[in-house]
Amino acid sequence: MTDVGSPALETALAYFQAWTNQDFDRAMTYIAEDIVCLAPAGRLEGAEAFRGFMGPFAKILTRSSLIAAFGDDTTALLMYDTDTLPVKDAPGAECLTVENGKITRMRIIFDRLPFDAARRAAGGQS
Repeated sequence: MTDVGSPALETALAYFQAWTNQDFDRAMTYIAEDIVCLAPAGRLEGAEAFRGFMGPFAKILTRSSLIAAFGDDTTALLMYDTDTLPVKDAPGAECLTVENGKITRMRIIFDRLPFDAARRAAGGQS
């Protein structure tokens, strides 16, 4: 379910469509230089830190499905399901703040445990 007509939601969906379709450079055009991202890995500040966190995830994505999307003038909420190379069925959610067509704040929620387990099974560190 999506709620259309919201400026923040339009930006959030454009960002989502770009990164889930393997066009991360385009996705970054929706990210503010001074973005603050709160993620299970911790607080990230700035577009380059965000790219370093989200870019590798976008590269291992094999499938995505938008479950729901809602928004208003400044805030959007996306819930989605993804499959990645190491982890199948990795749902996530993002709450985004948008100003002047750029995402300035993002709170990402997902379960890190399956990713940590896959890393351990592959011989990497968690």
